Amino acid sequence: MAPIVVTSALPYSNDRLHLGHLRSTYLPADIYARFLRRVGEDVIYVCATDEHGTPIALRAEKERVKPKDIADRYHPLIKDDLTRMGCSFDVFSRTTEGIHYETTKQFFLELFKKGYIYEQEIEQLRCPKCSKFLPDRYVEGTCPFCGFEGARGDSCDSCGRYLRPTDLKTPKCAICGAVPEIASTKHWFFKLTAFEGKLKEWLESNENIPQNVRNYALNWVKEGLKDWCITRDMGWGVPVPIEGAEGKVIYVWFDAPIGYISATRDLFMRKKDPEGWRRYWQGEGKIVHFIGKDIIYHHAIFWPAMLMGVDGFHPPDSVVAGEYLTLENKKMSKSRGWFIGIDEYLKNFDPDPMRYYLTSVAPLERDADFSTDEFIKKYNDELADVLGNFIHRTLTFLERFFESKVPEASLSDEDKSLISKIKETQDRVAKLLSEFHMRDALMSIMALAHEGNKYLNNSAPWNTIKTEPKRAAATLYVSVQVVKAIGSMLSPFLPFTAEKIWSMLNLSTSVHMESWDAASQPLPVGHTIGKPYPLFKKIKQEDIKKVKENLIPFKDVGPRVKIEEFAKVKIAIGEILRAEPVKGSKDLMFLEVDLGEYGTRPCVAGIAKYYAPQDLIRKKAAFLINVEPITLFGIKSDVMLLAADGGDKISILTPDKVVPPGSGVR
Repeated sequence: MAPIVVTSALPYSNDRLHLGHLRSTYLPADIYARFLRRVGEDVIYVCATDEHGTPIALRAEKERVKPKDIADRYHPLIKDDLTRMGCSFDVFSRTTEGIHYETTKQFFLELFKKGYIYEQEIEQLRCPKCSKFLPDRYVEGTCPFCGFEGARGDSCDSCGRYLRPTDLKTPKCAICGAVPEIASTKHWFFKLTAFEGKLKEWLESNENIPQNVRNYALNWVKEGLKDWCITRDMGWGVPVPIEGAEGKVIYVWFDAPIGYISATRDLFMRKKDPEGWRRYWQGEGKIVHFIGKDIIYHHAIFWPAMLMGVDGFHPPDSVVAGEYLTLENKKMSKSRGWFIGIDEYLKNFDPDPMRYYLTSVAPLERDADFSTDEFIKKYNDELADVLGNFIHRTLTFLERFFESKVPEASLSDEDKSLISKIKETQDRVAKLLSEFHMRDALMSIMALAHEGNKYLNNSAPWNTIKTEPKRAAATLYVSVQVVKAIGSMLSPFLPFTAEKIWSMLNLSTSVHMESWDAASQPLPVGHTIGKPYPLFKKIKQEDIKKVKENLIPFKDVGPRVKIEEFAKVKIAIGEILRAEPVKGSKDLMFLEVDLGEYGTRPCVAGIAKYYAPQDLIRKKAAFLINVEPITLFGIKSDVMLLAADGGDKISILTPDKVVPPGSGVR
């Protein structure tokens, strides 16, 4: 039996996680790891917080604290949120642990000695005001591919392209806003091109890699890979371990995946078995990564190439990528406050209803949506009415009619048919889970619950107990075996609910410690069950509004402004005399605005995607008129146009009655 290491993508330790992260990465990995334990595999479930890189360094700089302070703040919060959701990590480490620094340097040095890492002088952006080079997110500007003006030096959130800081048009320093200059600096590159053929062969021949991952990665390979700069000019990260690299650190996407190995080493060091990690990462050990689709490139191209280049290691056996989760059909956005944090959800609900929803709403390889209406519907119709109702009725009737004991029974063909479906479902669920089809596996268990409900209704033991007590005994004997099977098979998906079912069945062991075959091993005649109770209380019609209010996020307004401060703001109505697009920008529009007694003033506003120039002429709108002037694309902007931001729609604020230009807004 080959050892298996299951990993979830390392979360950045610069903020808490939301339901989208849970759905794509942590929940499916936990389901898979729990299943493997039940079938007797030698498996460990590994994760850690990713604590290096520019997102953390940049946040720390803006908050005027040390990057380690940010990481220390969020590591325990992230770990606690995921643990409370039932993620059964064997270890949840950190990339700031000494063992991680040691492992990362070992990887770097071996690849360097083999010629897979080389030195090269390159041009980088440097901020003259901050007197430092600007790696990755320290630079903001316009994407050269799609024209998005909020792109960062490592990627564009609009088109998804990976970028270099020097790719950006109109770049600026993210800290001070200054225009950077180009300067030469020395860096080290990973020779990704040397592995192009091996990567293509691995992707095409490995049947365990899901189609969405294989297709995405092969497209990158077919376009032609480029060597990757793996060092940065900054002080936060793993120092580059060679002479002449002082003041430089290893790029976060080189050190982060090594965190899977260092976390495993951390686990076995705690177990006083410092070499035990090798069984999982070397030799016959199998590696299964669960990630979000936004980091397929790193896990299906860059990381496998690194493993290919170091002696004793081999590429992953599978990389499973979960697709995105939207909220009420709108993209989740932390900046807009449009997301549901794991911690916020857990303040009002138990973990398992959300585990059920996120697994059942769509296959992992397809985008999904979180809808409050659909969540309530699934909770009531599937968890309460089907699953909970069948289990509660079966155990309550056993308590009432047979003194809580499993009765002796003579089974009919119909009874035997349902009993046989237990083993069929057990085998089907195992096959589907081994192939990463989590939703189909869960729906197979729910299909058995549907069958159980139908069987119980048709058999009506509440009637036959008076006329045919032996028939009632057979019905409840069969039904309680189905309850046990459901409770057993649900354990990877709904671990807390499965444990409750196990407890109501009065089984002394933990369901999570049982073998997978426990589902089809019948409760013996005469076994006494425990006290039954409802697993899921239906959400009543009068409570739906409150449930929705608890689920749907409301963005924090942030720091309050004193009325004396607000009184300094001057807003006036202006009439737009001229409007024309700003050359070189897809978003900006130049406006000439008549502000009455305040004169005619220039304004540059980000409304070009939403309004045609001719539709703005003679339009009256609200303007902030005592804001500090700024220059955009070489054009001075004296005032700021006020508009409502509806996400995918922008609407400028206009008076509903005729007022002269210059009229104050209060």
